[in-house]
Amino acid sequence: MSVIFGFFALLILVSACWVVTLRNLFRAALSLGLVLLGVAAVFILLEAEFLAFVQILVYVGAILTLVVFAIMLTAKLQPAPSIPAFRHQLPAAAASLGFFALLTSVTSSLPALAPAQELVTLASLGQQLVTTLVLPFEVISLIFVAAMVGAIVLAAPRATPPKR
Repeated sequence: MSVIFGFFALLILVSACWVVTLRNLFRAALSLGLVLLGVAAVFILLEAEFLAFVQILVYVGAILTLVVFAIMLTAKLQPAPSIPAFRHQLPAAAASLGFFALLTSVTSSLPALAPAQELVTLASLGQQLVTTLVLPFEVISLIFVAAMVGAIVLAAPRATPPKR
């Protein structure tokens, strides 16, 4: 079990490094998909099958598709880099390690969570999704639509004014 978890943790870490270091945005998005699938595999190892299903359905299926479409629609708008990327990698890596150390030190002193007394059933979760959580769900869908419309507007060819 721990060997499998170690494999998926290594897969997530390597893929996450690819996401932030690859120069090709499309390959970085595919690496993000690998990260999200690795997280879903960890959810399965933790016996949280519903979270793994939602991870694959929402993040890999919807969010990653949106990111890939945005990259494909705006690919011609990306300017050429003028500053060498290596000048920014060392400070970014130092800041990331600092934040990781801070997060580790803060969370290591937290007490372990007690097991839940009441199990959440799929039926009760579905009932909440269509009653109390319907407004946040609709707001998120409107944000996705606005992002897609924005990507299409940015990618649309500009009309040139007629010559006189």
